[in-house]
Amino acid sequence: MTEPLRVAVLDDYQGIADTVDWSPIPRPAEITSLREHIAPGPALAEKLAGHEVVVAMRERTPIDATLLAQLPTLKLLVTTGPFNAAIDVAAAHRIGITVSGTGGAVTPTVEHTWALILGLQRHLVTEDLRIRNGLWQSTIGSDLHGATLGLVGVGRIGSRVAAIGKAFGMNVIAWSPNLTDERAAKAGVVRVDREALFAAADVVSLHMVLAETTRGLIGAAELAAMKPSAILVNTSRGGLIDEAALLESLRGKQIRGAALDVFQQEPLPPAHPLATLPNTLLTPHLGYVTEGVMDIFYRDIVEDIAAYCAGSPLRLLTG
Repeated sequence: MTEPLRVAVLDDYQGIADTVDWSPIPRPAEITSLREHIAPGPALAEKLAGHEVVVAMRERTPIDATLLAQLPTLKLLVTTGPFNAAIDVAAAHRIGITVSGTGGAVTPTVEHTWALILGLQRHLVTEDLRIRNGLWQSTIGSDLHGATLGLVGVGRIGSRVAAIGKAFGMNVIAWSPNLTDERAAKAGVVRVDREALFAAADVVSLHMVLAETTRGLIGAAELAAMKPSAILVNTSRGGLIDEAALLESLRGKQIRGAALDVFQQEPLPPAHPLATLPNTLLTPHLGYVTEGVMDIFYRDIVEDIAAYCAGSPLRLLTG
């Protein structure tokens, strides 16, 4: 009798794995959905022990060489999306673990970026809570038309955010370390230097990949250069911002507010200082969490596992 294929799905917060059709996998599959986040350490290694396949939901859980060395039965590691900076792919390959990815989509993050911008500009959470408590309007919203949108990064996501900003009638400027006038023109934005972007923008939105060269990219100097009426929006990675500097800026009302979908530590710990401030709008890394993206993720997860079982793994990550 064929041994069941033991599959663990990490950080399945919404329990989606329990609704997926796993039948295309040619071996009997035993699916374990881990709905609560487990921090790296002995408890995580214990939960994953004995599994041949582990599915990582984006970069919610770091999977490093230390963890991989404690999982001798692990043969296939699937990450949602085409890359995952939280996985030590080289370490996995050294001990014979296949690493596969999935497809994805960028438009949900674009949409969520604008949900955060609009939510903060028009005080939607404050007014929603007031009306539920029998109160009426108390805030004054900020206009987008005629305002300046400053994009830090204009790649696949940033360029789409720029197009929507222009549709609102905003002036769109951009900066990134490698941005050229030609690439800026292609995205329909005006390239400016770093200092000019933070000084001129009414809305600063981050769309950069987190790397050692971009960690802490937004620090005290950048925040101090921003207008007191400006807001900062981050749907990329929490590590792009010096969190201590941001907290100081928000407490001192050096900027009007911050709308954040990503954080240095995720899940955000209870009673985190960012959650105690009145000038923040916070969401739990929802940028890519839509029905359409999850359909893509789980379709490809099942295909990846089936292909592994057939001896022809798909969508291999090389590093």
